[in-house]
Amino acid sequence: MTEQPLALVTGASRGIGAAVAQALEPTHQVLLGGRDAAALAERAAGSPGTRPWAVDLGDFDAVRAAVAGIDRLDVLVHSAGVAELGTVEQATAEDWRRNFEVNVVVVAELTRLLLPALRAAKGHVVVINSGAGLNARPGWGPYAASKFAVRAFADVLRAEEEPNGIRVTSVHPGRTDTDMQRTIVAGEGNEYDPDRYLRPDSVAKAVLAAVSASPDAHLTELVVRPR
Repeated sequence: MTEQPLALVTGASRGIGAAVAQALEPTHQVLLGGRDAAALAERAAGSPGTRPWAVDLGDFDAVRAAVAGIDRLDVLVHSAGVAELGTVEQATAEDWRRNFEVNVVVVAELTRLLLPALRAAKGHVVVINSGAGLNARPGWGPYAASKFAVRAFADVLRAEEEPNGIRVTSVHPGRTDTDMQRTIVAGEGNEYDPDRYLRPDSVAKAVLAAVSASPDAHLTELVVRPR
């Protein structure tokens, strides 16, 4: 019996990451990446094809140890992220640093460490970006800048690794019904209406479309907007 391909999804304890992990589960073994070991264990309990992969992605020594046993990886989905907002006048150096550390540096380092495993599988890297990675708006500077940067990272990775058989997709969802979105809307002083936003499973279906594309196809960038 052929072993199922292996996928690693970061930020898999909730929101888009959890939805992506669930969408991949029927066809992949899924490592549920995140910091909350208890939440990951709870999610994995009812899903025999998944297992927790609890690690603080900002602790690079811990990340190196966690990836040491992964020799072959078919799919890597970067879903973990933060959104520290603010105008240029308001945002502090720490706001900028936090966005870039989590949304760019962590993505780049985890990918770098897993490149041998991705090359071995001719795998697929999916970066969950944002509409803010295509269009910056007032008050979103630190977050948008980090998302523009991680889009550039994905573009460079694609150019460098496509000859090695690796596909790279940037997914740009519009505003999505997640805990992060609730925090953002509260910060904007608005009432939260989930019907205005995308569902996480709608974003997950876009990821699945990219990952399951036929071998001759390379979906490089997907934009998903609420209707």
